[in-house]
Amino acid sequence: MLTDPIIAGAHGPSFGRFKSYFSFLIIALLADYVAFVIFIFVIHAIHLGGGPSVSTRGQSGGRLSHLRGRARLDQGPRDEGSAALRRSVQTAPAWYGRCFGAAAMFVRWGSIALLTAATWNLGFERSARAQQVVPPSTDLPQTLTLDEALRIFRTRGLEILIAEANVRNAEGSTNIAGAVPNPVVTASVGNAITYSNTSFSSSSCLASGASCSPWTNSISLTDSAALEDTISGKRDLRQRVARNALAAAKLARVDAERTLAFQVESAYLQVAQAVLGFKFAKDVADSNVTLLEKVRVWLAQGKSGITDADVARMETQKSESDQALDTALQTLRQARVTLAFLVGVRGEVPDFDVDTHVLDYRLPSALQNATEVGLLRTAFSRRPDLLAAGYNVYSAEAALSLVKRQKFPDITAGVAFGFGGFGGISTNGPVGPQILSFSLSAPIPVFYALQGEQKQAEATLDTNSLQQAVATKQVVSDVDTAYAGFVASRSLVIRMEKGEDDGKVRPILQSAKVALDITRLQWERGAASLTDFLIALQTYIAAKVEYYGDLTNYWNAVYQLEEAVATELHQ
Repeated sequence: MLTDPIIAGAHGPSFGRFKSYFSFLIIALLADYVAFVIFIFVIHAIHLGGGPSVSTRGQSGGRLSHLRGRARLDQGPRDEGSAALRRSVQTAPAWYGRCFGAAAMFVRWGSIALLTAATWNLGFERSARAQQVVPPSTDLPQTLTLDEALRIFRTRGLEILIAEANVRNAEGSTNIAGAVPNPVVTASVGNAITYSNTSFSSSSCLASGASCSPWTNSISLTDSAALEDTISGKRDLRQRVARNALAAAKLARVDAERTLAFQVESAYLQVAQAVLGFKFAKDVADSNVTLLEKVRVWLAQGKSGITDADVARMETQKSESDQALDTALQTLRQARVTLAFLVGVRGEVPDFDVDTHVLDYRLPSALQNATEVGLLRTAFSRRPDLLAAGYNVYSAEAALSLVKRQKFPDITAGVAFGFGGFGGISTNGPVGPQILSFSLSAPIPVFYALQGEQKQAEATLDTNSLQQAVATKQVVSDVDTAYAGFVASRSLVIRMEKGEDDGKVRPILQSAKVALDITRLQWERGAASLTDFLIALQTYIAAKVEYYGDLTNYWNAVYQLEEAVATELHQ
């Protein structure tokens, strides 16, 4: 049993995948450790350096700090180091419990486990998605009809699925183009490294009713130029570019189905022709075996006019028919493999049958009164590649307008709040007061103003406009070529089946068959030579093979005309 290499390669076990999971776990543990150390350091520093205090007014009208009594305890013979150590010891149990408590540890380790499981699931989700995207190999029925072949192709054809993926990619680009930038939040903390943090400076701060901390903090919020992006119309222009590109991608998917469907139809016709050719070659080979035995019997019986040369000529004819049979079998196998490839078979190709009646001659109703001018008008209004070229031009025009609009700088609006202590006058003073500020920032286009981008956009617009003209030229060429092939092949088939329009000349097939039957009867009665019979036989064989080719070319021209005008015509 054959194994699909695509499925096996995409879903087999991968040591690299497990290695990436392990690496992520190690990185998560290290990141947690670093964050934890920083967190302990900050908490410890805050408790050692002091923080904001709540003050009330005393009876005398002055401000009295709640920490004043505690500061007095630090005065006296105790030195600065002992006071800091005492405060650290007093506050250590609280922050130690917060950092190493059961709840905190549970949250930390639970977060690591959750992130690891999410990454693990993402890896398997990617593998499962690969299984869903790549369809299984197609199993063909014993008898494959043309409609069934087209249905399988449209649902499992890899080229169609690739075109659909490109459409989804364009849909994602549309979402990206319409996205509003996320706001940016910035938080910062700083320490005044030259700040005097002694018992004397602390008492001075407390005496003046101030909160003197060496730490300063700030938080800010900016809109990432989202407001300006919408008001200036840049976002709308990006959406226009992406929407036109999405329309072009959808039409490209339709165009891919149009061109590839014709390949499937043409390949199916080739299989049908190969089946008829093989059956006819087998009938001829069997008939030549019978004729060779008959000539040998006549030679043994001493029939008049039969010589050893006649036997040799019949042996040659029989060998040539065997050669033709082997060639027809090879042609049939190659045609089956080609069709199986187009409908998505990625394993062993079976010897399936097809409906040979698709080659029966008839004139589709849509083509009975068709003219070249009318078909051209239909093609201009329905050809997806021509319509896609137009959308590409619209997209390029919007892209050029976007580049010109982007020359207006992106203005970012923001608001910020900073704080670093408060209160009266002291030896150190607060590092920073409480400040609420608003800001606007924008780049100044002094050195560069998107000249290169504008030149690229103009070149893209020119290219897409020229490609639209090329697509128009291609439509005219396709319709003219297909219509000429349809008219010529129809005349050949009619001449084979019905003869000349005036009725004075019989159809070619009928004439060749009548000549063969009469010549064979005359040869068997001795009124004609074996050479005359073999010439009539070869003429009939050539006419029959040519007839099968004319039928295939006729229907191939019909389907090619369908492809040229992007409209169903064969019904």
